[in-house]
Amino acid sequence: MNVLLPLPFALPLLGAALAMISRRRRFWLRVLAPLVGAGAVAACVAVLVAVAREGVVAVQVGGWAAPFGITLVADRLSALLLVVSSTVLLAIMLHAVAEGAGALERRSEPGVFHPAYLALTAGVGLVFLAGDLFNLFVAFEVMLASSYVLMTLQPTAERLRASMTYTVVSLTSSIMFLTALGLTYAAAGTVNLADLSERVPALPAGTRTALGLLFLVVFGIKGAIVPMHLWLPDAYPAALTKVTAVFAALLTKAAVYALIRVETLVFPREHGSWVMLVLAAGTMVVGTLGALANDDIHRVFSFTLVGHIGYMLFGLALFSVAGLTGAILYLVHHIVVQATLFLVSDLIQARTGETSLHRLGGLARLSALIAVLFFIPAMSVSGVPPTSGFVAKLALFQAGLGSGRPLAYAVTGVAVLASLLTLMAMARIWALGFWRPRPAEAGEPPPSEPYTRGGVRVMQAVTAVMVAGGLLIAVFAGPLSSWSARAAADLVEPSAYRRAVLDGRTP
Repeated sequence: MNVLLPLPFALPLLGAALAMISRRRRFWLRVLAPLVGAGAVAACVAVLVAVAREGVVAVQVGGWAAPFGITLVADRLSALLLVVSSTVLLAIMLHAVAEGAGALERRSEPGVFHPAYLALTAGVGLVFLAGDLFNLFVAFEVMLASSYVLMTLQPTAERLRASMTYTVVSLTSSIMFLTALGLTYAAAGTVNLADLSERVPALPAGTRTALGLLFLVVFGIKGAIVPMHLWLPDAYPAALTKVTAVFAALLTKAAVYALIRVETLVFPREHGSWVMLVLAAGTMVVGTLGALANDDIHRVFSFTLVGHIGYMLFGLALFSVAGLTGAILYLVHHIVVQATLFLVSDLIQARTGETSLHRLGGLARLSALIAVLFFIPAMSVSGVPPTSGFVAKLALFQAGLGSGRPLAYAVTGVAVLASLLTLMAMARIWALGFWRPRPAEAGEPPPSEPYTRGGVRVMQAVTAVMVAGGLLIAVFAGPLSSWSARAAADLVEPSAYRRAVLDGRTP
């Protein structure tokens, strides 16, 4: 396990270095990147198997005992998210490679996409394995540095403007993260998460509250929690669609994961957080209303992304096993389904050259396959039975109604309303983009995009596999719910996490 645990981020990092060295050899890059991605998936599955057999697994890098050294930790939550995220990253990579001879880099330096993408993959892996705040900060910086590069591929005026906004917001949140890290070390004398879980309860209540709120703001910005969300609906749609799919699937979810980890391990609340409940409700409402108010598919999906971050925050805010189980289920569901929706929008754009609902129409007649590939994840993100979205939302609704708190009851009602608003937004896309005839003023759709026929088929096949993955979450909802419940119980009672990290520490 000492060798295995670092592989989910070490392998993509090595792959990024190799891709950078050979960045002008396009064919080699198109072979190397998926192979490295597949290796990362295999490593993540091995970590999941090890956690299932042994419980929480920890490695002290360099042999330095915690809390002084670099600690990597995998528990049920992180192992599950490693497998899901690495699989989605591999699927999006295959989708991108299938576009043909460097379609993502047509106007950029050859070989830029692949090393940046693999470096981002490494950052995602490190986020889920980091056992201390400093390396969690490093992991986010690796992700963000890679995302800056990916954001500006095939630069246009709109893309560069959006990338500037994204960069400024990201750097601001990073500075705040570093400040929070320094203040935590000054107050507690450590940044190791397991060690902090023992030391922070002894701090004055005011200090604990201030630090907890600071981390909430940091991860709230990174995770686009309302009112810290304004950057996302402008930034994400401006990037290439494959890049947006990665950002929507994983960058915000990495922030949600970090918030769950820090809040449950370092700043636990016995009776939940009314502040988080209010933020969750606001995030659901603002995001879903924004989706209804927009006419571009990418912006609609970006606003639904914001709105559905609120569901995960709702589960965390309850600070119960049931609530956290729902939050974990929603994380898994949304990583897969949100990425799928953006991949479908890429197929729409490739077939019609449009993403505006004013100029789209007749897609169901133009391509029945694209219609099916959109319909299933659209119903899932809306929470329609028997999809994975319904399973995750039902778990959250039950947790909210079972909490015995009036505010939680109210937020549960808001969550139901947000689901209906999401369904309306998806129905609007279906009615305008798929069902009605194409508007006469929009003209005829352009001929096939400059992708080979085989490339288009692979893109469609990868998207279909992602749709099937979302369905499998619903099919195997029982085992997944059981695993998520055990992961949630470990979060509420983190003694096993502390033992795995701190056993054998020096006095």
